[in-house]
Amino acid sequence: MNLSRIFSIVKKELLQLKRDKTTFAMVVMIPLVQLLLFGFAINTQIRDIPVAVVDLSNSALGRVLTQTVEASQTVKVVAKYPSVILAEKAMAQAKVRAVLVIPRDVAERLSRHQALGSATPNSSNYQLVRPIGQWLVDGSDTMITGAIKGLANMPLGELMKQPVNRQVTTFAVTPYYNPAQRSVVNIVPGLVGVILTMTMVMFTSAAIVRERERGNLEMLINTPISSFELMLAKIIPFIFIGALQVTIILSLGYLVFDVKVVGSLLQLALMTLLFISASLVLGLIISTIAKSQLQAMQLTVFVLLPSILLSGFMFPYEGMPEVAQYIAEGLPATHYIRAMRAIVLRDVEVSDMTYDALWLMGFTLVGLIIASLRFKKRLD
Repeated sequence: MNLSRIFSIVKKELLQLKRDKTTFAMVVMIPLVQLLLFGFAINTQIRDIPVAVVDLSNSALGRVLTQTVEASQTVKVVAKYPSVILAEKAMAQAKVRAVLVIPRDVAERLSRHQALGSATPNSSNYQLVRPIGQWLVDGSDTMITGAIKGLANMPLGELMKQPVNRQVTTFAVTPYYNPAQRSVVNIVPGLVGVILTMTMVMFTSAAIVRERERGNLEMLINTPISSFELMLAKIIPFIFIGALQVTIILSLGYLVFDVKVVGSLLQLALMTLLFISASLVLGLIISTIAKSQLQAMQLTVFVLLPSILLSGFMFPYEGMPEVAQYIAEGLPATHYIRAMRAIVLRDVEVSDMTYDALWLMGFTLVGLIIASLRFKKRLD
């Protein structure tokens, strides 16, 4: 074994790595991004869950109860509705994750309720065991439901200056859309977004690079096809592959895990088409940046990490710091997973998810233009 020859090869590899700026940047950025994501953005302790209040009592006690609940910092009141029906619609559209309903006779309930007493209430006495309010929760996310359930026995001793009886439930909790609290109900529609992100971005990220490495790029340059037409032609075949993948995932989800598609298949197909287009365009942009298929894969990993971790698929969006939420809003997967869960689990139409649909459309259009412009630059 000749150490000198080994040292020469090691020196050559280091010089190559130094000259390959994209690979060198990925070597530094991937562990840095992972550290920041897991250490800073990922948080399973949920705080500031966006909730709405329906105060049917319209009383000072109702307002004090709302403030007391908000002071727990588990929830954040972002809207108030005059009726439960309007609040339920907002929850279906994912504008809020739960609704606190304060009944008209809240003062009477509170005065009779044993949550403030030290004695064990008689369970046969309906007046004594009635909760003073009710939480309606988007039960599709079991972590959100668990956090709201933590407020069910919220002590009100400080409110009434009386001892607390923790054996009595203060608020009733009613989970919507997933009353059995099965985590797979939330995972299956989210998994569609994750799998499509991984496959669609990977498929197209190497598209232009592969053409160059196979020597086909010069032939394409000599054809009358424009850059925009080429970019469009690159993504169309993968749209059908993506549609096939969605069909497979949802079919297996229904057959194996009994997760039904409650909403319209047409609405689901429309939103899926928008997301597949956005993911393919993202891959195309990567493809115009990378100089080799290895670099394309590295850049793909760099995009996939935040897409999976910040999209709300594994960890609650509400548990992330505000900066991480802004980053998540810039990723197509966040909008698609949010819309997918709304359509599959809550029968929401695309017209009710206008913000997410428009964002995906805008991302696709702008991304396609950027990819076309970058491809032109490479021809100069």
